[in-house]
This record gives sequence, structure tokens and C-alpha cells, in this order.
Amino acid sequence: MDGMRLAELVDTSRALAATRSRKAKVEALAAALRAAGPEEVETATAYLSGVLRQRRTGLGWRSLTELPEPVAASSLTVAEVHDLFEQISSVSGTGSRQTRTQLVAELFGRATGEEQDYLRRLTTGELRQGALDGLMLEAVAVAARIPVAAVRRAAMLAGGTLPVAVAALGGGDEALAGFGLEVGRPVRPMLASSAPDVAAALAKLAPGSDVVVDGKLDGIRVQVHKYDGRVRVFTRTLEDITDRMPEVVEAVGALPAETIVLDGEAIALEGSGRPRPFQETAARTASRLDVATLRGQVPLTSYFFDLLHLDGADLLDLPARQRFAALSEALPADLVVPRRTTGEPDEAQAFFDEMVGRGHEGVVVKSLDATYEAGRRGASWVKVKPRHTLDLVVLAVEWGSGRRSGTLSNIHLGARDRDGFTMLGKTFKGMTDEMLAWQTERFLALETSRTSYVVHIRPEQVVEVAFDGIQTSSRYPGGMALRFARVLRYRDDKTADEADTVETVRALHDRRTEV
Repeated sequence: MDGMRLAELVDTSRALAATRSRKAKVEALAAALRAAGPEEVETATAYLSGVLRQRRTGLGWRSLTELPEPVAASSLTVAEVHDLFEQISSVSGTGSRQTRTQLVAELFGRATGEEQDYLRRLTTGELRQGALDGLMLEAVAVAARIPVAAVRRAAMLAGGTLPVAVAALGGGDEALAGFGLEVGRPVRPMLASSAPDVAAALAKLAPGSDVVVDGKLDGIRVQVHKYDGRVRVFTRTLEDITDRMPEVVEAVGALPAETIVLDGEAIALEGSGRPRPFQETAARTASRLDVATLRGQVPLTSYFFDLLHLDGADLLDLPARQRFAALSEALPADLVVPRRTTGEPDEAQAFFDEMVGRGHEGVVVKSLDATYEAGRRGASWVKVKPRHTLDLVVLAVEWGSGRRSGTLSNIHLGARDRDGFTMLGKTFKGMTDEMLAWQTERFLALETSRTSYVVHIRPEQVVEVAFDGIQTSSRYPGGMALRFARVLRYRDDKTADEADTVETVRALHDRRTEV
């Protein structure tokens, strides 16, 4: 049968899981990509990244517990697998459950034992083989024999890896050159690294030189595109939420610019100007129901801190000092985030204290010479909060006891690692009754397996935790454990790929940070 066989991807997955060498992983991924035909590259790239191309399939671990007997010899091609998942994802209406079950039986009934295991883990998000997005972009560059910088830039502008892989392997450098900033298509947002205090943030940049210190607002990151008389609003994960954000649409729609792309925050404020609890902003921006009523109850205010495009000119590659100057000219002052330009540590610290005193998260210190490094967490932006926090991923959760009986309570916390996630501890502290009820429902929906008291889940939910320090521990595979971790909030605005890394935690551990 023509076409790339699923068994080839299974073999590659096994090779990825068997090595910790970044070079070996890149070579294995690149070899598999080169073996894929033009019509198979997109699917192969997705599967090698551990994800399906379909957003939803209606399948969970329960629906994949009873499978047909595996076949002895492989016959499935990558294209056939994708086509069957397409059929499964499109099933709806009366009799959909039975139809979906029949399609699952058809797919898994043609798979070997190894292929069944691979497909099950691929479907449930449990395919942890160490092929994170950054690694995949390197592999695309190697497979296509083009510079990795060109691949990364194209992915930033395209907002994803799959179309870039198809273009790079099909047309090389020339095809990648076709990816530019397209107003109306979101780009991956630039991200900030962390520092424990303002002095450390300044030391990361250019000591003695002027920097911009932005207020870090506790809102929802938004990227707003105005063009052709319309406005569209995207989240940091590039989801279109235009219909939920009429205040943002109106604010940007009233600007004199005909085309503009802005990066900023939407936040719910009290009448005094202090931020309302983050959960209120998050709930408001997550709801599609009765937006007009919600707007009256929880109005949103827009603040912008970067300008990526203005009336036909792309500004991504300009230094921040020029982008920020253009932002101040294009927007009224009340739409620009509170900010200071200074080279004085005392002045930067005073602004940090001011922002925290006003109820905000802290500050982001930014280099004036930096270009907009979309999709990367570089050293040019450094965030500082008054307490040290980490964004981690929930790996499993334990049933509660006593007053918490019947709810999922103690969560297992993981930091992002090259091979998946590394556990750093557990916590049940900081959870309200409402949070316990929410997380019980949420984590049961993500369940992949369980023991008598532990429910293992797909590593998708990001949680922000505060902690008192990081200690050496032989109990966990990373050799570290968080001291007195406590839940601050669940971050539905972040994906697991944006969680903090083991390297970040280890750097904090090595400094023996106590907060």
C-alpha cells in the first residue's frame, strides 16, 4: 500500500522516548519528516508532536479501554489514520455514539499492539516522547536543510508549526519567505522570563542603561487586529474571542489608524481603578452567553503595551524604543499600559511598589533595543512579582478525605521538561469549596487512568502556585520539591506548552530563593 506507514511513526516515537539527547531527537524527527510524502507532512508533524490535527474527537480513555484484538502485521498508513479520525470527529446527532464506536473499532482493529498503544496515547494526550514545539522546529529545519532561525520566524508569523513544516519541506527557504505578518492572522505573542526582584531583572538586561518598566496587569492577554473596517481580538493561545470583547473592539475601532495590530491586556477594574479578582476577568472573557449583560456586570478596560503593525508598516523587527514611541503616537494615553523609562534602580523599584500598591501583579522590565521575539520566552522581557510563583501543570489528583470526601483535592504538580513533565510536589492548600467543586469536574473530564485514590489526567491544566522556597528532595525525579506550595488560581489562558520549565525551577533552587 502506498503512503507512509503508521509503524514508521511508532518506531520514531520509541526512539524519541529512549534518548535524552537533543541532537538524537532532532535527527530522528528529521528522518521521519523526510520520509513523509507531501500530503503526509502535516499529519506526520502533528503526530510526532504528540497531537491530533482534530481539535475534538469525542474520545477519552474510557472509550478506548475495550479495543479489538490487535493484528499481527501493520497495514495502516498515516493518511488512513487521519481520515478515520476526521470521520470520528465529525460524528454527531442520533446514533453518534454507536457510529463513533464502530469507527474506533475499524481504526484500532487494523492496528498492531504497539500501534494501538500509540494511538490511544495520541488520542488522550499521553504521548510523552520529548518532541516539544521548539524541538520540532529544529527538526523541520534539519529535514528541509534550511536555517532554524527562518523556520522559527515563519512559525511565529504563521501562529503554528504545521503549516510551516508543510511549506519548508515542500518549498524550502522560498516558501518560508511567504510567511509575513498578515493583519487578521494572529502571531505568537512574545513572552517574558522571570526574576525574583527588580534588581535581578535590571541585571538581566543592560545594567546602567535605560529600560522600560511596564505595569504587569492581572488581566487577559489580547492581540487585537484592525483592518478593512473590522476588529478581531485573539487570546495568547490565538483563539478568536472577538464576540466576547465588545469594549476592546470599540476602543480599537475608534482609533484613527486604518490597519493596526496591538498587543496588550483586557482587565476588569473596580470603580476605584483597582483590579477585580482575576477569576472575574477570566470568567467574563470565557463566557459566550449574554455578553451585553456580562458587560454591564463586569466591564473590561483595555491597555496596550506593544505595536506590531501600523497602516501598512510591520514593526516587529524595529527596536522597542521605536515601537513604543509609535504606540504612544497612535493611541491615546489612557489606552497605553502604565510605564516608566528609567535607568535608575531606585526609580524602577518605586514603580514596582506603586503597581503592587495599586493591586496589580508587579512589573515587566523591557530592553529598549529588543525586537519583538514572537513566541519566545527570551531575556529581553523580564517579569517581577512580589511573591514568587510558578505556572505548573497538573499531572494527577488525589481524592480528598474528611470534609473533602467525594472531591478531587491534592494535585500533583509538574514542570515542563524536554521529555514531558517532571513532578515537583503536591498541594491541597489554597483551594476554596468552589475551586474543589470545579476541579473535580474538570479533572474527571481529563482522566486517563486511576488507582484506588489517584486519578491520572491528561497534562493540560495549568495552575499558578505560590511557594516559600525550593528544597533538594530525593522523593521526586527532578531532585527538587516546592516548599509550602499553595494554589493561587487555575490558568485557562495558558497551555501546558507555556508552563514553567524544570530549568527555571532549578535556577531558582540553585540560588536558594526564599520568598
